Amino acid sequence: MSPPHDPSRSLHEPTDIMNTNPAIRWIIADRQRLQTVVTLLVLITMIIVFSFFNQRFLTLANFQNVARNTAPLIISASAMTMVMIARGLDLSVGSVLAAASVVAATLAVHGVPLPIAFAGALALGAVIGFANGAIIVKMRVSPIIVTLGALNIARGIAYLITPSAILVGLPRNWGSIGTSSLGPLPVPIVLAAIVVAVYAWVSRATKFGKHIYAVGGNEEAARLSGVNVERTLITLYVLSGVMAALAGLVLSTRVGSGDPNIGVGFELEVIAAVIIGGTSLSGGEGRIFGTVIGAVIVGVLSNGLNLSGVEPFWQYVAQGLVLITAVVVDKRVNEGVLRMGARA
Repeated sequence: MSPPHDPSRSLHEPTDIMNTNPAIRWIIADRQRLQTVVTLLVLITMIIVFSFFNQRFLTLANFQNVARNTAPLIISASAMTMVMIARGLDLSVGSVLAAASVVAATLAVHGVPLPIAFAGALALGAVIGFANGAIIVKMRVSPIIVTLGALNIARGIAYLITPSAILVGLPRNWGSIGTSSLGPLPVPIVLAAIVVAVYAWVSRATKFGKHIYAVGGNEEAARLSGVNVERTLITLYVLSGVMAALAGLVLSTRVGSGDPNIGVGFELEVIAAVIIGGTSLSGGEGRIFGTVIGAVIVGVLSNGLNLSGVEPFWQYVAQGLVLITAVVVDKRVNEGVLRMGARA
């Protein structure tokens, strides 16, 4: 016998929706899944809006351009996602990107073979990342302070190597990463896809991935459970430095120079992509797929505003507003899920 109808309960109540719509129930059963759906809807809305303002936006060539430009952001943001899940932060990625660009270009100009020049740039990223992680973990200093200092140091290294000059005269095969293709796919997109696949696999299917979430959820509990918290955090910062350097190689080989000025503000784009993608600011939650969508949103926003003739200064304003909106939505979604859980 079915219970009597209670007119005081509206179909708009969360518990009614959960009981009557399996699709909605499946979505809101997982906070991260709900966040991903919301982010996808934002991306689709942006594409529809920009397609009305400019006919060139909704073309295959433009989407390929967006994907190629977004590849460095996806590479660095994937590593940043793991750092933030572990309740860390790396503000030095933009400057590491520039330093890696200059180091690789300088070595190449002096006749060092490109594989060794690229390896030198990645090693620089690893060293800076290790220094960040070691100081944060061993000396218990705030990640914001440490990586902010590293931001200045890495940018200073770039200017010391090539003061106010863009390195040109590079070998003919300098663009082997940034401008070449593997079949129909540009190499930057292939590299970004590999990085995303590896990070997604590590986060979901390995013991190290479980340790990252455990450290971000409760560091002391993770330590008592046998997790080597210090090694986990230092490894994450090393990988963040290496991925920032790889992003620098992708970018500088595409533009055909080593430039100490590139990557200014890149760290804010990376953090925006991670937060828009649903990674919790409190640590312990986040998914690589959400970060990829967040990075695409940042790329589509920049591309759409460029095609619409919006000045760069207003683009910074727009990116800031999107970031703030993402944080507000994240907070509202959390509150909504908690209310639904309490009423169910």
